[in-house]
Amino acid sequence: MIILLPPLLLSAANRLFPLPLGEVVNARVVTARDGTPLWRFADSEGVWRYPVTVAEVSPYYLDALLTYEDRWFWHHPGINPLSLVRAAWQDLRYGKVVSGGSTLSMQVARLIDPHPRTLGGKVRQVWRTLQLEWTLSKTQILELYLNRAPFGGTLQGIGAASWAYLGKPPSALTPGEAALMAVLPQAPSRLRPDRYPERAQAARDKVLERLAQYNVWPRRQVDEIRQEAIWLAPRQVPQLAPLLTRRLATSASGAVVATTIDAGLQRRLEEMAQDWGSRLPEKTSLGLLVVDHTTMEVKAYLGSADFTDNSRFGHVDMISAQRSPGSTLKPFLYGLALDSGLIHAESLLQDVPRRFGDYRPGNFDTGFHGAVSASEALTRSLNLPAVQLLEAYGPKSFTANLRNAGINLRFPAGSDPSLALILGGTGSSLEQLVQGYSAFVRRGKVAGLILQPGQPLVERQLMSPGAAWIIRRILGGQALPQPDGVLPATVPLAWKTGTSYGYRDAWSIGMNPRYLIGVWVGRPDGTPVAGQFGFATAVPVMNQVNNLLMASLRQQHAMIPADPRPPEVSRADICWPGGQPLPAGDSNCRQRRQAWILSGTWPPTLSAPGQEATGGAALTLWVNEQGERVASDCPSAKSERLLLWPTPLDPWLPFAERRAQRLPPASVACPPQAAPSYPPVVILGVTNGMVLKRLPGRKSLDLRLHAQGGSGTRWWFINGTQIGETTPTGSLGYSLSTAGSYQLTLLDEGGSVSQLGFSVE
Repeated sequence: MIILLPPLLLSAANRLFPLPLGEVVNARVVTARDGTPLWRFADSEGVWRYPVTVAEVSPYYLDALLTYEDRWFWHHPGINPLSLVRAAWQDLRYGKVVSGGSTLSMQVARLIDPHPRTLGGKVRQVWRTLQLEWTLSKTQILELYLNRAPFGGTLQGIGAASWAYLGKPPSALTPGEAALMAVLPQAPSRLRPDRYPERAQAARDKVLERLAQYNVWPRRQVDEIRQEAIWLAPRQVPQLAPLLTRRLATSASGAVVATTIDAGLQRRLEEMAQDWGSRLPEKTSLGLLVVDHTTMEVKAYLGSADFTDNSRFGHVDMISAQRSPGSTLKPFLYGLALDSGLIHAESLLQDVPRRFGDYRPGNFDTGFHGAVSASEALTRSLNLPAVQLLEAYGPKSFTANLRNAGINLRFPAGSDPSLALILGGTGSSLEQLVQGYSAFVRRGKVAGLILQPGQPLVERQLMSPGAAWIIRRILGGQALPQPDGVLPATVPLAWKTGTSYGYRDAWSIGMNPRYLIGVWVGRPDGTPVAGQFGFATAVPVMNQVNNLLMASLRQQHAMIPADPRPPEVSRADICWPGGQPLPAGDSNCRQRRQAWILSGTWPPTLSAPGQEATGGAALTLWVNEQGERVASDCPSAKSERLLLWPTPLDPWLPFAERRAQRLPPASVACPPQAAPSYPPVVILGVTNGMVLKRLPGRKSLDLRLHAQGGSGTRWWFINGTQIGETTPTGSLGYSLSTAGSYQLTLLDEGGSVSQLGFSVE
């Protein structure tokens, strides 16, 4: 017999006929954090295996399996000679298989190298069994059985069977379930519990009797288990996070690809996404990413509204897709501007018409708001202040700082970053943006997303902890400074929206005390969808997800991280228009405001390029004893510093705050020297106080407006709303259909303003 061959001959045979362990191609399973299968990728034959180790299987199952199949598994050399001889004799005598003498090791040998049930096949099985025992440990042999035993249909292994039949991991099997699973491989097709529950229950009871017979389980326990009916979970194929599992299955290695996904949360959000999809316009999809920002583990990943909906391009992963980010980059700019000393939280910015070369941005609401604070401009996502800020900071510097922190913006080949990037004139992805927003909840550090357990956390500093804290408080509706005793320890949901040009992309990125929530809504093919913008379509999704997450935290009594004020952040009283502190009673303090500041510094009001010639916000005057403006060499002349609002803000200021009203009158006896400038801009076509009447039979009044003097482009406003713009030689036609009083304002590119009132009857 083989067992009597000399060791050298056995060694040679083992080399000539090695174990075919490598011939079985494992299926691949992508799992959630708790081991729940998210998606399975069957092998070439369509078989599903969920690889497990001995430690990942319930002890009840191991008791039932070894007691019923092979009580001496841990002690025999792979075969039981007495059982084998008895079975072989019966096979020869009756010409068929009467009883089995296979040990668990022999069953594994048959699984890895199938053979006919003949005497020759039995000899081959014994040879493979001995090879297993020489080559592998008992634990490794047992694990081969656990992962390759047939359980009916395309299921192989206790892992796949436990999830398919019972909806739970094999580590959670009850004693009754363990006994059932132990007997199924004996006749997987005949004993399938989903088809033949009576047969399966009888076979289970047979295993239970064996366990009681050998005193493995107490008789009383066995009798109680017998009373349990076989219960099966609804048969479900694992189908969660399809786009993430596809992504990882092509890049990760191993039969089991573990992720950080929360299976319960993922399932809830996928159900919600299908409901959202039914309310979205035709062919519109969405992307949704939820990240625990304390660890940066991704807890939910929805790359589309419905993976199976081809009409919505469900197979396209919109989490990794490159799209226009709209206004979602603005918080990064404001944070970096805080660090660079350009602004503080309440710095005065200008929301007025401006042209930057050939680029003339406007606001989403098409209007302008004049003087706004940095916090208000960010909260309301105003475009002109953001462009003013980027012009001062520099688009190339901004792009480089983001890139150094791992946020890589995309631009067309051969083009450089321009001012348009802050309004969405670039490319980014939901994944990159959510990763970038981690800076606001991780003390200014951008942290990479973690998709798999054990993946290292990589962080890069983008801004100071103080700047990150201020921006998050602003986005959370807490721009107004409060004492530490009143300031909430945690920030409510802080968020920022974005809408790309043409309503192609709607964004909302939220930060609650524990999670980052990123939402994108749009058509994957880039087709515009009228009326689709961040606040209308993406924010409702974000709010619903946030409510679900916060309710779950409260139910679990989970830790909610605090958000303490960094020591470099303090409160200060500052004054507009200068932007810096002034003593009480100072006439230059036209509006007192409270601001968050960094490191005890308060930058002055940021002037736009070209405004320096008008004195910006500060103007040095010479006045006489009567307070009149005089030349510097006039008798009794003394210098006086006057803080004025930037000239382009005049149309939006109260009458008393406008430049002409704030400047002291000029002395007749010793007039000041006039600064060289363009002639003041003058409105032609209508005069102040004029009463205009519509022609008989006409419902509207047609105006033809002209400008004289000034410089550059002219912008026209009626009652604060822009009605058009003209070139230095152009004119503007406008129709009024409603009777009433009107205020007409003209602003030129140099900051000169002309204003008058008229009425229509």
